[in-house]
Amino acid sequence: MIRHLVLFRLNEGVRQDEPRVQAGARAFAELGGKVPETLSWECGWNITDRPIAYDFAINSAVADAAALTAYLEHPEHRAAVALWAEFATWVIADLEI
Repeated sequence: MIRHLVLFRLNEGVRQDEPRVQAGARAFAELGGKVPETLSWECGWNITDRPIAYDFAINSAVADAAALTAYLEHPEHRAAVALWAEFATWVIADLEI
């Protein structure tokens, strides 16, 4: 199984309450149920006020490398990523669990 972790940081001057940011958060909140390869799906806003913290996170799991590729190429995933590309940067880690 592969754990797929993504941490997002809003770009300078972008606020969490902006409509485009809220649309992006909704897109990811709904994504786990739209991509059959996901075995688990959690996402949400950071709740601590620490300078090293990122703003939004996704914690998900897929069965294997083929499932991860299918998830990454899924049209709903690509659409959600396109929204976030307008207002955030991110880092990822994919690890065997």
